[in-house]
Amino acid sequence: MIVVLQLVQTLATLYLPTLNADIIDHGVVKGDTGYILQVGGLMIAITLAQIVCSIGAVYYGARTASALGRDVRAAVFDRVQSFSAREVGHFGAPSLITRTTNDVQQVQMLALMSFTLMVSAPIMCVGGIIMALNQDVPLSGLLLLIVPTLGVIVSLIVRQMRPLFRGVQERIDTVNRVLREQITGIRVIRAFVRDQHERDRFTGANTELLDVSMKAGRLMSLMFPAVMMVVNLSSVAVVWFGGHRIDSGDMKIGALTAFLSYLMQILMAVMMATFMFMMVPRAEVCAERIQEVLETETSVAPPLKPVPPLERRGLLELRGVEFRYPGAEEPVLRDVSLVARPGQTTAVIGSTGSGKSTLLGLVPRLFDATDGSVHVDGVDVRDMDPVLMAESIGLVPQKPYLFSGTVASNLRYGKPDATDEELWQALEIAQARDFVERMEGGLEAPIAQGGGNVSGGQRQRLAIARALVRQPAVYLFDDSFSALDYATDARLRAALADETEDATVVIVAQRVSTIRGADRIVVLDEGRVVGTGTHAELMENNQTYREIVLSQLTEQEAA
Repeated sequence: MIVVLQLVQTLATLYLPTLNADIIDHGVVKGDTGYILQVGGLMIAITLAQIVCSIGAVYYGARTASALGRDVRAAVFDRVQSFSAREVGHFGAPSLITRTTNDVQQVQMLALMSFTLMVSAPIMCVGGIIMALNQDVPLSGLLLLIVPTLGVIVSLIVRQMRPLFRGVQERIDTVNRVLREQITGIRVIRAFVRDQHERDRFTGANTELLDVSMKAGRLMSLMFPAVMMVVNLSSVAVVWFGGHRIDSGDMKIGALTAFLSYLMQILMAVMMATFMFMMVPRAEVCAERIQEVLETETSVAPPLKPVPPLERRGLLELRGVEFRYPGAEEPVLRDVSLVARPGQTTAVIGSTGSGKSTLLGLVPRLFDATDGSVHVDGVDVRDMDPVLMAESIGLVPQKPYLFSGTVASNLRYGKPDATDEELWQALEIAQARDFVERMEGGLEAPIAQGGGNVSGGQRQRLAIARALVRQPAVYLFDDSFSALDYATDARLRAALADETEDATVVIVAQRVSTIRGADRIVVLDEGRVVGTGTHAELMENNQTYREIVLSQLTEQEAA
């Protein structure tokens, strides 16, 4: 539809100068008023048709370009949602945000300009040349010099703009990253009085973006003056040579007027193409960046033929698991094997960097093991349906995240149909009922993005309650009690023991008091399992565990 409308309106535009020439040669020169009115009425009708077609083409072009932007944004979002932590870390959150917003916007704008300008420009240029030849062939020889000159000027400028626009997009990523870090870490910045340092960091990133943008802007500023210089010199040349041809009787005045109009239309078509070429380098870079995301395959791809577990018990097994980050010299986990059974609490403890959180992240497939396998109820998690796996596993991450909304909307995140009674029950077990009741609105109390309007301990307890609402077969607590005081920690663990008596519970913790009562404790050291057993057994037989315990408790407290 866009092409048809643009074709009609462009043909109408091309026909008008010929009619104008006829009015001059056969109406004005001869004094034939009737002919002037007749052809003038035809010109008005053609102009109205041109306006209608132009409006229609712009309308449908805008709709199509907006739909393209919508679909590309959706495609990028869906692809990012499928990424594991590895792919997200590779691109970085600021870059993914830029690619989903600014980059898509540049591609959408190019599409809009293509539908409104680029479709009509070739028709206008070719049609103008044909109509100019129809008016006067010798004078049309000037086009052989004018059009190639414009093409060379435009191509030279565009060629230098492309790398600059890639630099612009990369520096937008940098500005987004610095700004995101400063907003997220505002408390740390204030605490260490690093305001000026962060201002300098942002100024540096902003200045780099300015410098590259200025270089691109200087090249862009050359484009229109260069084109206009060629246009104006061409007009002078046409009038000069055309005047001589009229003087010699080889050309009529109307034909010269029409030729000038066609010359302007040809050069306007080239200018429209020039404007497009100014946008193409940046949009091309943005399209490549979007394509990088769309072509990146996730390392945790869902199975083609999911295998359902025979029964939902919650038996968790790790068999010879190894995990290595891409390009890393050493693996984070090496030959880790353990079994966590229903009705038991299995604890994982170790020094910082021993791979505890990585081990827990393998179960819900935040990333996949590079060797070995993880099984839930006898089925490899890589062969399980993601929805079924999500129903079986409840993860409380090390850094709990709450979404903007209400307490209820966050608790229902994993179970949308949960009743208010179920929510209050989960809050009771998580030792969060008291402070939620004190919040204005109770379950409907507002929660800021990231849980910024609640304390760290409250955020942890709400995250625990969110996992409890789902009632999964396997609970994974990744150092989820670190922000709680000892009394709250003890009450919460006691309440959890009753609620999760039939489920599999795996707790990662740094605090010995949190895990000393576990049925089985697994000790990790530099990614390897160096001991398993109860607290008493490990205190007697495992030096690594004993050192961790005595770094926090006295000998009498440990006993």
